[in-house]
Amino acid sequence: MPSEGKLQVPACPTPPRPGTTSRAPEFFAYRRQPRPAATLEFPREASGTSARASMAAAAVAALLAALGGTLWLAARRFVRPSVQQLQGGGNGKTVLMHGKTVLITGANSGLGRATAAELLRMGARVIMGCRDRGRAEEAAAQLRRDLLLAGGPEPGPDAGRAEQLVIKELDLASLRSVRAFCQEVLQEEPRLDVLINNAGIFHCPLMRTEDGFEMQFGVNHLGHFLLTNLLLGLLKSSAPSRIVVVSSKLYKYGDINFEDLNSEQSYSKSFCYSRSKLANILFTKELARRLEGTNVTINVLHPGVVQTNLGQYIHIPLLLKPLYHLVSWVFFKTPAEGARTSVYLASSPEVEGVSGKYFGDCKEEELLPKAMDESVARKLWDVSEIMVGILK
Repeated sequence: MPSEGKLQVPACPTPPRPGTTSRAPEFFAYRRQPRPAATLEFPREASGTSARASMAAAAVAALLAALGGTLWLAARRFVRPSVQQLQGGGNGKTVLMHGKTVLITGANSGLGRATAAELLRMGARVIMGCRDRGRAEEAAAQLRRDLLLAGGPEPGPDAGRAEQLVIKELDLASLRSVRAFCQEVLQEEPRLDVLINNAGIFHCPLMRTEDGFEMQFGVNHLGHFLLTNLLLGLLKSSAPSRIVVVSSKLYKYGDINFEDLNSEQSYSKSFCYSRSKLANILFTKELARRLEGTNVTINVLHPGVVQTNLGQYIHIPLLLKPLYHLVSWVFFKTPAEGARTSVYLASSPEVEGVSGKYFGDCKEEELLPKAMDESVARKLWDVSEIMVGILK
């Protein structure tokens, strides 16, 4: 009991003891009385309704944003080719290639086919170096039809000129095939104005070429290394002439390991692809140095992310394929867009005399230091000469 004269703080009353009378029966009766059910449930119901409304509003907003973004990207997708066509490579000028002979490896599909189509439209005579003659014939027939629809002359035999579109078999996974191909070109072609090293293989499982090389390094680097060296004499006699090498931004993830160039110790399909693309750049740098004063130039490019069949070895789960196709349709370049830099380097007067440079979107770009290492480039050249049999 609190003592008299001290400040008393009201406390919660306690129920009366048995046999005593409560001084506040109404208060205790009120305290013991539960709240009405409606009073307890109403705020929860309102809160739940509000949460559901908020979630619905957020879902609608997200859907509208996604739809708006898709429509914007789709509009970009259709507008971009026309804008780029107006730009015409670098300065909006149309460059004609009449009287020029261009050799393109892997010209039956993807970037190579798109490059061939544009150079044919510009009047060039195109030699398609392809592994599968049947697919090359189909591609050539379509290229001829497309050229006719575009209002150009049919690229076929003519009494007054050589055939404008030529197919020759070339398997870059076989040094024997590369040599036979080059021998045929040297025997039949009086000149070669442009060589475009375009063909490639991407992210394949561990496979070997006919000569026992790891497939990506063998096709992407060694096959083109031998091809270019065997055709250098014809390119020099046709000067001014150009060599165009198609690499990739993925070179950044590769390294030249001279202890295991042929992947005998370990294999990573992504690393080996990146290594082969780094080798393309180092090859370009070293050959540019060796070609100084010859009026033959060589440049290397990356085409960007392009919709091609290069990713045939990449497995995409069935349920994700529709999403992948949508994303690639919206974000990836078409082959025609990806081929613009190859066409630019093969034809534009803007790069006349320019050699040993790296391009993307028809503009010169910076390289990582490892792609400009002269000592590595020279050693890779020497090792490659031995691997392909130029030097014993």
